[in-house]
Amino acid sequence: MAAESRDEAVARTDRPGGLDGHETLPTVREVIGLDAVAQGAPEVLVGDGALDARVRWVHVSDSAGVARLLNGGELLLSTGSAWPSEADELRRFVTELGDAGLSGLVVELGTHYGDVPPVVIETARDRGLALIALHREVKFVTLTEAVHGRVISAQTEALRARDEVRERFTALSLRGAPADFIVQQLAQTLAAPVILENLAHEIVASETPLAIEEELFTDWELRSRAAHRGSRQQRDGALERADWLVVPVEARGIRWGSLIALPGPPHPAGRAAVLEQGAIALAIGRLADGDADEWARIGRRRLLDGLLAGRFAGIAGAAARLEAAGMPTQRALLFGLIIAGAAVHAEAADAAARTLRGRALAGSAPDGVGAPAAAVLLSLPEDASFDDEAALRFLRAVAGDAADRVVASIGSPARGLDEALTSLQEAIDLARGRRRRAVRGPVLRRAEDRPLVQLVTSLRDDYRLLDHGERMLAPLIVYDLERGGDLLDVLEAMLAHPGNRTAAASASHLSRSVFYQRIALIEDLLDVDLDDGETQTALHLALLVRRSAGR
Repeated sequence: MAAESRDEAVARTDRPGGLDGHETLPTVREVIGLDAVAQGAPEVLVGDGALDARVRWVHVSDSAGVARLLNGGELLLSTGSAWPSEADELRRFVTELGDAGLSGLVVELGTHYGDVPPVVIETARDRGLALIALHREVKFVTLTEAVHGRVISAQTEALRARDEVRERFTALSLRGAPADFIVQQLAQTLAAPVILENLAHEIVASETPLAIEEELFTDWELRSRAAHRGSRQQRDGALERADWLVVPVEARGIRWGSLIALPGPPHPAGRAAVLEQGAIALAIGRLADGDADEWARIGRRRLLDGLLAGRFAGIAGAAARLEAAGMPTQRALLFGLIIAGAAVHAEAADAAARTLRGRALAGSAPDGVGAPAAAVLLSLPEDASFDDEAALRFLRAVAGDAADRVVASIGSPARGLDEALTSLQEAIDLARGRRRRAVRGPVLRRAEDRPLVQLVTSLRDDYRLLDHGERMLAPLIVYDLERGGDLLDVLEAMLAHPGNRTAAASASHLSRSVFYQRIALIEDLLDVDLDDGETQTALHLALLVRRSAGR
């Protein structure tokens, strides 16, 4: 065996440092799979999880005092020729290696030991230190070169990957990419769930599989605080490790929140480095926003839009996600609203709700309710009242100077998210069926005052109700589609003003003569008498069904 492979002075080399992307470094398991190591006929004496330790450099030494020369993360190659001879001293020697952060110990047999001493095996097992015996002589310099080549290759790849990640997220920040898009890009890059939260541990944006929402977001604040402390937490009677990666979003001494990445596969740039680049992009965005709270606007709007579009796996998971965003759904009184006639900002809606001791989400209004308009989900304490006086205060706070143009459609009071979604749908159906009135607002329309709307909302997916609407209105639908007509609008205006066709004509923006011609055509196409009360009820129900579908 070459003398230099035994010489400690020759083996001491400068080790690379400063790279925290340690997951790109080879594990002990990968190292012993290298051809150069395989030539030594390796035998794993202590393995299992210990083999997953990362190797950032190789150190060659037989000295009994080598522990003081280690920085942590080294793989130590030795023949053991200068190790202590007494069992207690050997135990202390291996303990010191473990305390120094050694990744693994490789002992070449034949020069000094025929077998690795049992005390060494026992102590390595107790310390969780990987221990490998080489049964054939190898050149340590060859083995060292092979491992160092693997390490340097990994670090070169990490540097290249970091440059690519830095360029990508710098470009996002320069383009002014919104916070939720940056979170989405982080999740794709890391192939793992990523969450952005504010300082109150409320979720601003998240990119997580729908299937894990309930488990992940239940008791989010408690779990998040535990993760920030890096401690263990009690949950469902079992201890669970807070093994999330947490990076602050801050700049110029101001901290806005944190990015959290759940466990995922290694990334060549280092998972922490990727998350830090995302945090930098988010911080630049907050600095550019000034006093505007872009996080509240985007995060809350996206959350409600997802609810209305049905982008959730189950009610329990969606409710947990809302609770994690600071929106109470349990032990709360919930209302769905459609506010038409004014632009509604998410932060303004939430601020207005706070004056009522509640919280609010604002999102895009569905099709068919006009513009400008917004959907709002309001959460109030169970003992709160949302009577007309409170509703008008809320609307004036939300709409500001545009309050006199606002028409608010309010769903029934609800408890739990399932009922809240029904309340939102009631508000949507009310808004879709309303006729504009030349009165100063704000105007309140409640589903509780429109029992037929509530009935349609509760049965909106019943095939019999859909069949009724199709049978009653099919001739008018075909006529309007083929000719660009307005017969459905005329019929709606007439049913909104039964017994007062002058008002109905005015609501249709038609002259009385033209309006009467339209009515005659409708009666002819449907073969009905529009003065018949039962016919009016049936047609009204059919129109509500069609409007409920946003058509």
